[in-house]
Amino acid sequence: MSFRFHSGSSLTAAVSLLLLVYKANASGCDFFTGTWVVDGSYPLYNASACPFIEREFSCQKNGRPDSLYTKFRWKPLHCNLQRFKGADFLERFKGKSIMFVGDSLSRNQWQSLTCILHSSMPEAKYNLTREGDLSIFTFPDYKVNVMLDRNVYLVDVAREKIGRVLKLDSIEGSKLWNGIDVLIFNTWHWWNRRGPTQPWDYIQVGDEIKKDMDRMLAFEMALTTWARWVDSNIDPAKTLVLFQGISPSHYNGTLWDEPSAKSCVGQKQPVAGSTYPGGLPPAVEVLKGVLSKISKPVTLLDVTTLSLLRKDAHPSIYGLGGSAGLDCSHWCLPGVPDTWNEILYNLLP
Repeated sequence: MSFRFHSGSSLTAAVSLLLLVYKANASGCDFFTGTWVVDGSYPLYNASACPFIEREFSCQKNGRPDSLYTKFRWKPLHCNLQRFKGADFLERFKGKSIMFVGDSLSRNQWQSLTCILHSSMPEAKYNLTREGDLSIFTFPDYKVNVMLDRNVYLVDVAREKIGRVLKLDSIEGSKLWNGIDVLIFNTWHWWNRRGPTQPWDYIQVGDEIKKDMDRMLAFEMALTTWARWVDSNIDPAKTLVLFQGISPSHYNGTLWDEPSAKSCVGQKQPVAGSTYPGGLPPAVEVLKGVLSKISKPVTLLDVTTLSLLRKDAHPSIYGLGGSAGLDCSHWCLPGVPDTWNEILYNLLP
């Protein structure tokens, strides 16, 4: 089914989007509540079958000795996810553009999708180009573009005389999003950064310049600006919009009832069951509150709980920093983002 509709087909588009929003409920399935089960047919691809996995996600190449974390399949409580079929995906999206917009967790999911598609169609030609913050992975025979716009706040950071200004009500970066068939947004992990890794010096709200403010409130204001952009600029007859839910970190074992664990290092099993002892990050409630006020259709790819259960699947000391670093925020590939994309595959009409 196509996402880009021509004049006179807006009713068809509306019906298609309505089917997407209610697809899981109509089938009696909540894709986002379930458990992780071992499945020997996973992962969806071998790390060696995706030669362009970036170093920070390439845990096996970086020396991680165990591989059980690649063998878990997400099992919704009342149904099964259809396995991702790369050839079917490329046929359905022939001539279409898909863009992930967000921070490095968007890059994690974008990289996962390119690996799934490449490994399922290894003979298909592909091109990978990068210009500034925009990366484009193209299958020319299908005219399918899988794109990434690195935009960590969604709203703008501008260089001005006083320094770098995070503008909570400005979203000029949205110019890149026009004309895309499927947009998948994400922001969260950069909102609490301070010190040398904080990429702004001031925050601007309207005409008011602040040295700092409550970060959760700033996050909500930026999401509200993005939501206004969606309502003002998205034509549901042409563009499908999703929001990647809050991807969690695992730096505190007390949250998964293992007080002796100071981080994700050495974790080799998911949390058992369907609920996370430490509960959901507060950002989830803020995100859902903003999404509830948007008038245009936006689908939440609600990956938080299923990802919270995967304390075992982070790069830990097998990421970009090696043994000198610790990464319990991103995800190894193959790994959890493959499941995000498998759910995406099941949601798309």
